[in-house]
Amino acid sequence: MSDLTLQEVEHIAKLARLELTDEEKARYREQLSAILGHVARLQELDTSDIPPMSAVFGGESHLRPDQSRPGLTSETLLKNAPEQEKSQFKIPPVFE
Repeated sequence: MSDLTLQEVEHIAKLARLELTDEEKARYREQLSAILGHVARLQELDTSDIPPMSAVFGGESHLRPDQSRPGLTSETLLKNAPEQEKSQFKIPPVFE
């Protein structure tokens, strides 16, 4: 993998809608080239004997199972509302 050109960095910056100084372009050129070099090295690894994983911890999830529970009532939710109207929070208008 060769280093990125300044034109490629400028193109990436344009896609990301970034305005970069000449110093930033040079620094990002160096940093992005290093990142792409590392990715290229990772792509050289043979992973054909490694099975796909759905979880990092040996295939089992350490999260609790989903359980449905009753929600809060409208009265409870609106108890501390400064203003309410028709069982809803009433807020000041955003646009007038």
